[in-house]
Amino acid sequence: MQVSKDSIDLGIVVTDEKAALGFYRDGLGLEWEGELPLPNGRMYRLKCGTTIIKLLKLEKTPEAKPAPGGPMRGLGYRYFTISVPDIRGLMKQLEARGIRATVPVTEFRPGVTIAMVADPDGNTIEFLQNSQA
Repeated sequence: MQVSKDSIDLGIVVTDEKAALGFYRDGLGLEWEGELPLPNGRMYRLKCGTTIIKLLKLEKTPEAKPAPGGPMRGLGYRYFTISVPDIRGLMKQLEARGIRATVPVTEFRPGVTIAMVADPDGNTIEFLQNSQA
């Protein structure tokens, strides 16, 4: 397979677009790219490096919810990872903005440190600092 972009984009269906934007744009600090009307809803686009995070608010919110608890609690897409240069500094900033870690800063293996948070709908985001890279 050949790809034309060095990253993938991610679509997240949300129950409350204001809460989701408050988390992803205002809390995490992702760059606002814009919004688009969709058949049966609206898309809110945010940039994370070259990745686009697409928040989808549908006219009729689906009944199914993500299983809580991150990667150890269910099958399928369970989390996505954002690589950062200073995980401890980031987590202090997020805590100051009211975003609490579901997995605190933890050395996963030598030189690789992770932390996880959950968005308003319970989706898990992992932050990773790799001092070996």
